[in-house]
Amino acid sequence: MARTREFDTDAAVAAALEVFRHKGYEGASMRDLAQATGLGSGSIYAAFGSKDGLYLAALDLYRQRYAAPLVEILRSGNDARDLIREVFVGAVDDIVRDGRRFACLIVGASMERAHHDRRVADRLRATTRSLEHALFDVLAEGQLRGEIPADRSPGDLAGFLVTSLQGLRVMGAINPDRAALMRSAEVALSCLD
Repeated sequence: MARTREFDTDAAVAAALEVFRHKGYEGASMRDLAQATGLGSGSIYAAFGSKDGLYLAALDLYRQRYAAPLVEILRSGNDARDLIREVFVGAVDDIVRDGRRFACLIVGASMERAHHDRRVADRLRATTRSLEHALFDVLAEGQLRGEIPADRSPGDLAGFLVTSLQGLRVMGAINPDRAALMRSAEVALSCLD
């Protein structure tokens, strides 16, 4: 008879997510993951199949925690410029709150794993695509209402804004100075003028 799982899978993934953010995939040992989750490596393998399986679960949780709320903000129906500004200010605040302690898992996974792990690349594409689609919708609606000039493609603007958000995360890992990050955010937001 198979043993039932005696631990909170969601809590284990959340703990592993923080290890992966701090150390990256390669830097996170099974010992680190076991210590953070409070599980033995055998339990990790039984629940997730491998370190890769736990990493993929952490990427899914990261999308839920960090990307999905941005999409929700963008779908809340206020003025297009205000919504997009709120997303950028929220991202800067998250970066500053984390300081140099943790990296964006999306950026880290892009640099470390996406080029040779299709499952990681697929998850990253799905995450950035969801944000890009939400931005596209807000921009297109904003253009129809005259809030944003209609002389640029909403798809191109959405792609640029996602790129800018990720660039802020990279620069914030180097120097989490709010004023400097907000100056860069303002330059990015000027594409809406």
